[in-house]
Amino acid sequence: MDHLLQLHQELLLGSYTPGPYTHFFIHEPKRRKISAALFRDRVVHHALCSIIEPRFEQVFIPDSYANRVGKGTHRAIDRLQQFCRNYRYVLRCDIRQHFASIDHAILLACLKSRIPEDDIMALIERIIAGGNDALQDECQMVWFPGDDLLAACRPRGLPIGNLTSQFWSNCYLHSFDLFIKRELGCKGYLRYVDDFALFADNKQQLWKWKTALKQRLTALRLTIHDHKAQVLPTRDGVPWLGFVVYPEYRKVKTRKIRHATRRLTHRYHAYCEGQISFAEFNASVQGWINHVRFVDSWGLRQHVLKPFRIRPGGLCQKN
Repeated sequence: MDHLLQLHQELLLGSYTPGPYTHFFIHEPKRRKISAALFRDRVVHHALCSIIEPRFEQVFIPDSYANRVGKGTHRAIDRLQQFCRNYRYVLRCDIRQHFASIDHAILLACLKSRIPEDDIMALIERIIAGGNDALQDECQMVWFPGDDLLAACRPRGLPIGNLTSQFWSNCYLHSFDLFIKRELGCKGYLRYVDDFALFADNKQQLWKWKTALKQRLTALRLTIHDHKAQVLPTRDGVPWLGFVVYPEYRKVKTRKIRHATRRLTHRYHAYCEGQISFAEFNASVQGWINHVRFVDSWGLRQHVLKPFRIRPGGLCQKN
């Protein structure tokens, strides 16, 4: 309690300074550097977001699904499938090095548009500056038209793992969302963090939109994985958030199945050796089932879980 009182006093006096991050890597589905803030800093992040999130929620488009109350992965999948049923073609894109590439000056300008309070903006600037070097080694420099040598010194990057980073990512891309919806006039559009998809019945229209959105992203100092952004028939399935979504059904990506099988097998062996409890093993199984139950996965669940033999009473039955 004394630490929280001290933190409260620091915030009131404007003397609060974020602490260092603890960094570690995860490797599924790809290698990512995660940055964990101190507990006191996470308290500040949550308090700050509770104040400023409602202001931006009033203007965010409905079809932005990441890190928002009432949205999430499964609703994004439902919406994508709805678009697959209504349109013949899709252009699916993702942003290269998204969190590592977010430009601090552009982000602060976005936030100031709806945060007039100087003290709140000063706190935001400290938090953003505190994570300045979190992804410095993870980002390759991209040069944009008009850049000089000083462009390489522009502060950029938000630590992956902060609640604020997830929220500010939506703020950063809000103007891009509006560009797609209003200026391009794309009615079939949705985004989840740095993955987004545009739908239409005309292939040439989507190719034109691809050229336009790439140009618009340069204003945010962002680029897409150009070779991956292809116009494809929706009937062939759309890779989306670990699944492949078709107009009438959904499948889990093969890579995700392999990862789940490895992880659950490891947890099963740990349970059989007494390293974890049955409740811990069961939590892993139920978590995976809850994830894949939103797709056509009854046969898949039987296939993946069949080798795990549990006797009544939660005892491991070894082969």
